[in-house]
Amino acid sequence: MPDLRAYLEGSWSVERRLLDRATGAEGAFTGTVTFSALSADDDGALDQREDGTVRWGTHEGHAFREYVWRPGASPGSMDVFFPDGRPFHTVDLTGASADGSHWCSPDDYRVHYEAVGPDELRYTWDVRGPAKDLLLDTTLRRIH
Repeated sequence: MPDLRAYLEGSWSVERRLLDRATGAEGAFTGTVTFSALSADDDGALDQREDGTVRWGTHEGHAFREYVWRPGASPGSMDVFFPDGRPFHTVDLTGASADGSHWCSPDDYRVHYEAVGPDELRYTWDVRGPAKDLLLDTTLRRIH
């Protein structure tokens, strides 16, 4: 991935499978993800906005989240931050795939990204901790 920012920018459909391995409960999230320039005078950062519907057990409702992606050490990498500025993890897709992690005491979040092609990105979060044992499989497909 020679330019991760250029690859991400735009709108994507999102499908996410949610699995609680401890209980066997399953769920899903479907919607859209948009990566857009944070501001004209910023350092090339992208605002990631995810909006859609989550289904978990008998619950079904609207879900939304946001992250900020800032250019990293190379054009193939970006540093991901929570909206309040706290660091989340780094994504380096200089190759076709990458691993990352985030420690949120007492839980350990590990992610694997794979750029399947110019219009598809997959990533899987493996979340483990005293109260969590989750697997979150996500597929983004570019909206043309």
